[in-house]
Amino acid sequence: MARRLLTLLAALLLALSLGQSSASAATFTNPVKSVKGADPWISYHDGNYYLVTTSWTDVITMRKSPTLAGLSTAPSVQVWKGDAASRCCNIWAPELFYSGGRWYLYFVAGQNVSDYNQTQRTHVLESAGSDPMGPYTYKNQLNSAWMLDASVLNANGQLYLLGSAMGGGTQNLVIAPMSNPYTLSGSFSTISTPTYDWEKSGGTVNEGPEVLQRGGVTRIIYSASGCWTPDYKLGQLTLTGSNPLAASSWTKKSTPVFQRNDAAGVYGPGHNGFFNSPDGTESWIVYHANDSAGDGCDNGRTTRAQKFTWNADGSPNLGSPVALGTSMAGPSGEPSSTSTTYTLTNRNSGKCLEVAGSSGADGANVQQYACNGGNNQKWRVEDRGDDTSRLVNVASGKVLDTADCSSADGADLRQWSWLDNTCQRFRFLATSGGYVRVVNQATGKVADVADCSGADGADVRQWTWLNNACQQWRFNAA
Repeated sequence: MARRLLTLLAALLLALSLGQSSASAATFTNPVKSVKGADPWISYHDGNYYLVTTSWTDVITMRKSPTLAGLSTAPSVQVWKGDAASRCCNIWAPELFYSGGRWYLYFVAGQNVSDYNQTQRTHVLESAGSDPMGPYTYKNQLNSAWMLDASVLNANGQLYLLGSAMGGGTQNLVIAPMSNPYTLSGSFSTISTPTYDWEKSGGTVNEGPEVLQRGGVTRIIYSASGCWTPDYKLGQLTLTGSNPLAASSWTKKSTPVFQRNDAAGVYGPGHNGFFNSPDGTESWIVYHANDSAGDGCDNGRTTRAQKFTWNADGSPNLGSPVALGTSMAGPSGEPSSTSTTYTLTNRNSGKCLEVAGSSGADGANVQQYACNGGNNQKWRVEDRGDDTSRLVNVASGKVLDTADCSSADGADLRQWSWLDNTCQRFRFLATSGGYVRVVNQATGKVADVADCSGADGADVRQWTWLNNACQQWRFNAA
């Protein structure tokens, strides 16, 4: 009997072990972001992925999710807005860098809308603390001439700023030393110019330099050819000398390392970034691409990600871009499930935004109530492609709406059928501690709990921003 019990116990332990080992990350399909998905960058920090992309407008938005799959439906939260004429417009290629307990957010911005391509300059923001969502303050402009795609290289403890600039009639990769993440300590030098035919399709371009380091070897994966062509692709430089500022220290691979995959319907893959899986065992690439050979260098590009491997000689094997809709296991170490809906919790009361009585009627009131898991407290966040989103109630399928499109303080927030107007569109502006203000696009006013009440059933209305806790909300996966 004792032997039989031991055998059963061993079998049970084995089954439990197999069950644990078979648990895997949530599956996902590309695109990771389907609107405003160009020039993507992902950082993984403290249990979440943070995604930033080109906006083409005057703001930088960021998405946050514990799973890669979750990024596709996560709220786009505005973390910064152009605050001066010298950096007002056409924000491109935001990228994060962590140093000394703070985040540095690099981006390119133009000085006007109509002539943006001549006035693009590189700028950097600094976070107040260790939260990638900020808040951020402006720190510095990092160059005085046209330059794109800033990225930071740390080589043997020395920081360098990488970018792409014009010189000699071509667009080249440049580098300059830094004394800290927001200050240059020397001039730019050129380390790569387009030399191979595959770097000259539609334009002689080297841009988007991204650092990839492993086993003591430093590489730069960069984008080549015109981004407006299906032959936009990735090339590779390896640091083989001792001085990163000298072109002679970099060796260029003679063939591209990542390019179009016609069989999979992927064209113009490029402007990438790299990140590791949560458990550190896998290497991943994030990039943008088009799904038609005729698509251009605009907002039609979508954010995509996939795992890559390493060759026996230590070089990366990026493989080929996979087709949209291909089901893939998420990065190792992720939670095994993801959510596509959210609750909004008030910072003051801790209560949830809900449709009163689970009503399905147009005009039903929106209020706060103790969080209870009901579908009337769950919302889908749907990006409208213009830095705004609509909030769709899961129970009713109707959207958060400002009553009668009123601009008055105290105007009611309610649910209504989707009319595709700005009274039903909202921006989410980061405040602090993971909270946001929910700002109506038509009025510029925020979702506010009436009289800062803590009671169940207290009305939620719009009001002028007062910077208090009653006007701040946290998105929580539901």
